[in-house]
Amino acid sequence: MRIRTRRDGREASDILVLRRGRSAPSTIASASGRRWESTAVSLPDVHEMNLTSAVSQEYADFWSSCVVRPQRLAQVDGIVDSIVKKKARYRAAGKPHGVPWHVVAVIHMLEGSGSFSTHLHNGDPLTARTVHEPKGRPRAGKPPFSWEQSASDALVYDGLSRWTNWSLPGTLFVLERFNGFGYRKKTIDIPSPYLWSFSNHYTKGKFIQDKVFSPTAVSRQCGAAVLLKRMVSRRLVRITGAAGVGGSSSP
Repeated sequence: MRIRTRRDGREASDILVLRRGRSAPSTIASASGRRWESTAVSLPDVHEMNLTSAVSQEYADFWSSCVVRPQRLAQVDGIVDSIVKKKARYRAAGKPHGVPWHVVAVIHMLEGSGSFSTHLHNGDPLTARTVHEPKGRPRAGKPPFSWEQSASDALVYDGLSRWTNWSLPGTLFVLERFNGFGYRKKTIDIPSPYLWSFSNHYTKGKFIQDKVFSPTAVSRQCGAAVLLKRMVSRRLVRITGAAGVGGSSSP
């Protein structure tokens, strides 16, 4: 889920049912029976933050100290293996927009669990325009859309086609921006699970629907930075600045 907009990938068992008539903080129940304490929050605009030197250093420090939780390592490697098998398709989608294939890949995993029947924007089905935020995408064309049509629209809509800093900090920044900066809000202030879930940097706390944060919910998706770190460690991708700060790069 984009914390300003989207559901957290396609965690279908956690489709949320709001109990009406309650004010925040409240209890939210999922279709699977899970219940979380939650609080509605106002979020900063997705483009409000800039990639400063301090933010760049923060990303480098988190990357350097990031360790995949041992009990998750096999699962992370399985996801990485599935990503690599689709490399050609991700590369073809990103190349016209100057977006590295691995960036397209990890967004696809977070937003659509790697399903090519979903919009890259937010994981909605390609059989219609998006119904969750951003709503009504793509504007051009008629459904059903191909995954490539949707991916192209998403990369342009979210500004990735205009982004040129694909260093380690630049990559992590644009991925966090894609999801939203709500986890940096002072009343929340936790490392974004969109980046760091399945690592030592993340334990709990999650936006479980648009603008609704639960301090007790736990992300069941692997974070984008964790996937990238494993890909770099396995010499499957090269990211400028990753070598020497807890990663390695391919020749």
